[in-house]
Amino acid sequence: MEKSKVYFTDMHTTMKENLQQKLSRLIKKAGIDQIDFDKKFTAIKIHFGEPGNLAYLRPNYAKTVVDIVKEMGGKPFLTDCNTLYVGGRKNALDHLDSAYVNGFSPFSTGCHVMIGDGLKGTDEVLIPVEGGEYVKEAKIGHTIMDADIFISLTHFKGHEATGIGGTLKNIGMGCGSRAGKMEMHSSGKPYISRDNCIGCGQCAKNCAHNAITVTEKNATINHDKCVGCGRCIGVCPMDAVLPASDESNDILNKKIAEYSYAVVNGRPNFHISLVIDVSPFCDCHGENDVPIVPDVGMFASFDPVALDVACADAVNAQPIIAGSLLDKGGKKNHDHFTDVSPETDWKVAIDHAVKLNLGSKEYELIKI
Repeated sequence: MEKSKVYFTDMHTTMKENLQQKLSRLIKKAGIDQIDFDKKFTAIKIHFGEPGNLAYLRPNYAKTVVDIVKEMGGKPFLTDCNTLYVGGRKNALDHLDSAYVNGFSPFSTGCHVMIGDGLKGTDEVLIPVEGGEYVKEAKIGHTIMDADIFISLTHFKGHEATGIGGTLKNIGMGCGSRAGKMEMHSSGKPYISRDNCIGCGQCAKNCAHNAITVTEKNATINHDKCVGCGRCIGVCPMDAVLPASDESNDILNKKIAEYSYAVVNGRPNFHISLVIDVSPFCDCHGENDVPIVPDVGMFASFDPVALDVACADAVNAQPIIAGSLLDKGGKKNHDHFTDVSPETDWKVAIDHAVKLNLGSKEYELIKI
């Protein structure tokens, strides 16, 4: 089987070429012009960063991708779906505010920001997952699935639950609606926090299975009737409906692979990953720790699986930054990500994605 091509360039610049120009050259060299963008709606999936976190990708990189898509006649927009947890991106209004605060606006990026799963995270499409072991129908943000072309722009980093926060994580978890995120994180059903519940009844009104009752200003979920759709999580104004978050990390990784398959299958897709500011944990945190390794560079490929493997290999080949969490924990497993988060195994998602024919672990690294 032929190896997938992954293109790479480091972060060095010259007087004649800055980092944005170098990223543009990388993307074009990787063959993005093989895609017919003419008048096609193009979703560029990015993480806008939780307010307080400064490790997320700068909007300048997004503008570079946007400019290329426009140059080829496409109609690009930046997108992400609402978060499952309570924070600055749990609904479309807060999410847009957070994106703008972190610099992602039409003025800085050259295109609009559209939240993929709507106002409350309930605007989703059910996408069949052929060969899915855990997910039969992935719940993907409607706007993302409406796009003709899909591009991922990823900040490659560590992650406390999946080992790495790479391309598959950006696509699979990032494009899931709030209910989709619950499905990936949970093997069970949501529950009500009585401390937060005010008995407004919004959850009961939006439950299609009559699984929720409200008595004495508190809601209760009947798990015998509940199907785990998660719509109650999205409509609760007090964040009183909570996911179980009881899925094992390995199964979480496999579900992410299956969701990634649902997002990209059947339409043109292209993937870019920047291995810079390699923080130990996700950009969903409202803070970020010092990077665990020096900046590596920028990668691009049509194969999201090969891209993640190439980025992980590049990080593992780097020296450890003194004083980082990785340095404090000590090198024990010959893998930087496992050493930071010992309960994780990022290779599980890779192997499962290969099983789904989403991509290949074997790659040819082409340096420009």
